[in-house]
Amino acid sequence: MAVAGVIVGEILALLTKLAQPGVSTAELDAAAEDHIRGRGALPAFKGYNGYPASICASLNNEVVHGIPSPERKLHAGDLLSLDVGARINGWNGDAAVTVPVGAVDSEGRRLLAVTQASLEAAIALVKPGAQLGTICHAIETCATAAGFSVVREWVGHGIGRQMHEEPQIPNYGEPGTGPRLAVGMVLAIEPMVNTGGFRTRVLGDNWTVVTADGSRSAHFEHIVAVTAQGARILTVAG
Repeated sequence: MAVAGVIVGEILALLTKLAQPGVSTAELDAAAEDHIRGRGALPAFKGYNGYPASICASLNNEVVHGIPSPERKLHAGDLLSLDVGARINGWNGDAAVTVPVGAVDSEGRRLLAVTQASLEAAIALVKPGAQLGTICHAIETCATAAGFSVVREWVGHGIGRQMHEEPQIPNYGEPGTGPRLAVGMVLAIEPMVNTGGFRTRVLGDNWTVVTADGSRSAHFEHIVAVTAQGARILTVAG
């Protein structure tokens, strides 16, 4: 899984550099698939439950699962959420980042900073014996303290030989509740934070999730292994 995670980290670093005004989300998808296959891996998202692309590229009020398209060109001021999955030797890697396209307004920059901080707050609590509700509560606390809301209808998850495994990892919770973490577990922790309300809806393509009130959203994700020493982030470039 660490190998898959490194590949995913490399792709997110590449796409972050490529995400410039005038570039289409389809171009980003093609670059990601080329890199995945060039590393001897497979795009884990492509064909998953019928999904048609190798990455998810979600813009502004889109929370997750935005489908890349040649018609979707990036513009200065956009917030672009990039979600990537790779599979190698039967193991999955999965991570996401939201990047600013060109110059972004102060609220957008704050949304990105808070969402990333929410992920970091959760990862800091990952260790054997920690309860999942405590970790989820850290995400919610960080986001709501900034005046934002956390998405409730879409959650993080365990990951391994399958892309989605137990346990589910919501972005809210009660401290001191839920299953206890054990050495060897790997968690996909993925805060989804909105500037407005937490409700979402799915568009007519049956994939793209948007905020119900049209507010902007950000999404950050790492897969994290539980070790005897605490959290080990697997989805970083080598």
